Amino acid sequence: MQAAHSRWFEARLETGLDVSYANLSSDWHGLALSGPNSRTLLARMTRHDVSANCFKFRDVIHTSVGGVPAILVRLSFSGELGFEIYCKPEHLLRLSEAVEEAGRDLGLKWYGARALMSLRIEKQWGVWSRDYTPDFTAAEAGLDVFIDWNKDFVGKTAALAERRTGAKRRLVSFIVETDNIDVSNDEAILNGDEAVGYVTSGGYAHHVNHSMAMGYVPTDLAHAGQELTIEINGRRCPAVVQTGALYDANGGRMRS
Repeated sequence: MQAAHSRWFEARLETGLDVSYANLSSDWHGLALSGPNSRTLLARMTRHDVSANCFKFRDVIHTSVGGVPAILVRLSFSGELGFEIYCKPEHLLRLSEAVEEAGRDLGLKWYGARALMSLRIEKQWGVWSRDYTPDFTAAEAGLDVFIDWNKDFVGKTAALAERRTGAKRRLVSFIVETDNIDVSNDEAILNGDEAVGYVTSGGYAHHVNHSMAMGYVPTDLAHAGQELTIEINGRRCPAVVQTGALYDANGGRMRS
């Protein structure tokens, strides 16, 4: 999505606004700490108070972590209690070594992007470029809860109209009945013989032991327990709509 976001900014810079713009994505590298011991581990690496009362969910600070300057974020894409730490590329090795040292007695294990994708599916987190794209509105994606309706923004008139009439489709997750294959993306979602949507992402959710998928369906089909089918490799697999997360549904672990 970097290219898409860059095009958006660059097109509007041509209007003569007194503002500068730069893409700094490559200037920052980082890692995520997740799990019930992540706060204990992080507290060993920074002088900043990272207790729940002082460092709240979605807070962002500039501080030192593991002896290197860093941007510390109270956020977790895994759905567990977690933090994200960003530093300059030249400091990433030292930061990684500090994490290993601090977590040696806490059962620390490294995990990768594929594991994270599995965790986020059972938490019902969408991802940019798959579940969240310019093809869908904020209301359809369930992101309208983050809109400040008192502000002016591009598309507000259309968004308010949709707010009055209701979104025509919704992003939902599914438990898919399949024993040897999972969705990837773009598979057809069917109601009987009618294609009503397509899969935006999915895979196997290892904690809840289910094959899962995410996708958009008409609003009248977007309710818990709705039975549909998803075509995978030419085979129609039963799929049941889930309107809430299968893991930590109330966010208690993540916000603890």
